[in-house]
Amino acid sequence: MRIFKSRTVRVITAAVAVGLIATGCSSERDNDAKDGAKDTFVFAGAGDPGSLDPALASDGETFRVTRQAFEALLEHEPGGSKLVGGLAETWDSNEDGTVWTFNLRKNVKFHDGEAFNAAAVCANYDHWFNWKGTYQLDAVSYYWRSIMGGFAANEDKETPPANYKSCTAKDENTAVIEVNEPSANLPGGFSLQSLAIHSPKSIKEYAAQDAAAKGDAITYPKYSQEAGVLAGTGPYKYVKWNKANKEVSLTRFDGYWGDKAKVKNLVFRTIDTEEGRRQALQAGDIDGYDLVAPADVKTLEGEGYEVPTRDVFNLFYLGLTQEANPALKKKEVRQAIAHAIDRENIVKTQLPEGGKVATQFMPDTIAGYSDKVKTYAFDTAKAKSLLKGAGEPALKVKFCYPTEVTRPYMPAPQDIFELIKADLEKAGVTVTPKPMKWAPDYLDATEQGSCDLHMLGWTGDFNDGFNFIGTWFAGYDKQWGFKDKALFEAVNAGSKEGDPTARTEAYKKANEAIMEYLPGVPLSSSPPAIAFAKNVNPPKVSPLTQENFAEVSFK
Repeated sequence: MRIFKSRTVRVITAAVAVGLIATGCSSERDNDAKDGAKDTFVFAGAGDPGSLDPALASDGETFRVTRQAFEALLEHEPGGSKLVGGLAETWDSNEDGTVWTFNLRKNVKFHDGEAFNAAAVCANYDHWFNWKGTYQLDAVSYYWRSIMGGFAANEDKETPPANYKSCTAKDENTAVIEVNEPSANLPGGFSLQSLAIHSPKSIKEYAAQDAAAKGDAITYPKYSQEAGVLAGTGPYKYVKWNKANKEVSLTRFDGYWGDKAKVKNLVFRTIDTEEGRRQALQAGDIDGYDLVAPADVKTLEGEGYEVPTRDVFNLFYLGLTQEANPALKKKEVRQAIAHAIDRENIVKTQLPEGGKVATQFMPDTIAGYSDKVKTYAFDTAKAKSLLKGAGEPALKVKFCYPTEVTRPYMPAPQDIFELIKADLEKAGVTVTPKPMKWAPDYLDATEQGSCDLHMLGWTGDFNDGFNFIGTWFAGYDKQWGFKDKALFEAVNAGSKEGDPTARTEAYKKANEAIMEYLPGVPLSSSPPAIAFAKNVNPPKVSPLTQENFAEVSFK
């Protein structure tokens, strides 16, 4: 997940949500038990969720919230990236990976009291497959399109053909999902929050509400903007979304099939600055927060706070959009930009301990990472020479960077921007800064290819190389603005390969082809830190940022 996946259209929450905002400014934290024992855990994220329905989302801040209420067929082991059973206890596939059989957990209930079974699984998959209109837009159904292709009736020529074929309830506790062709996205895709299972009763209510689009604006359906009919199977259930206070509150679901949540109430609050989140923790206003500034880690640890660090599972890059600036179509210009940037300095000065310079578009923790890619060492003189040779000694670029945000791979966007800008200017490049609010302005601009240069990144959804390189380079993407059949074929070569060893080798060759072509500049990978109050027993931290807050307790 891109942790706010770039969107092709501007997102506007449903206008009716305004009337749902709770009055008053008191925090949900005031709901602690009368006997003095804490029964509310407050966690601060860096951005607002976009929807309470994970099927309509593609960003980490949304999934952090929805993951507590919704569960998918498969999950990842706590604190790791290995696939384990979720709502399915076990699963298998036929030899070519086109028929997937899920043996479901028994005695599972949805928050609305409906029974979970194979028919419920199929109701969800068929619901998504039959989406129409605005629901087919990439900004709304990004992950369905990425994992399962298109829909029963595609309404846009740019929509990929459907790979989803059918879902059959073989019996009450056995669901069989068939796809048309094998895919590297499976079985990992079955673990995504966007494919988490909803109550069939709630799906019927969703179906009566449409999303709407006008120009570059989209209005999400009312149900996704409030804690009303949404019903999953998770350890927590929604209570309300208080947009005035920038808080989503949940409460323990006592009918949960697994281990019950240890704390009764859970609140997610948005605080969009690193300093603001740290100060709120130190003041006792919150019990934990994500994306700790690297400089704050040792300070907080010294004060007695719990500051666990996640394993590396992300990639931060400089995007180059060839259609936005014709000079970027020249390979020598792209190479010059790569040589101009002191990536080691970015890692040393901006990233937490454990950060690494990236040599390719996936971290070295992923199978398919190659040690044979072409590299581009920091060399200002070489950058100048390449620009001169390309006929672009006075290259001018518009460089977009995001404001009002911190990301796991990009802790201080403006500071990193300034370092890269200074490096480029030393090589003779004239840089025009273009700061833009993260959501929706920056995301829309980068996805639509409006910036010559931009900074973005990706945190893996599951442990497969195609989830990284296939996200960007499986085909034409406005963000990059180029078409190269040979490169696209190299990237896709491993995606339908059933043999794990052969798939890994294909990914290695793809990485080598990508870095030879150089569509952008991979910058770094880093281990983001997460902080908790002194009186908190934290959950197991996840390299996928998939923490389960039902594990949290107070000391």
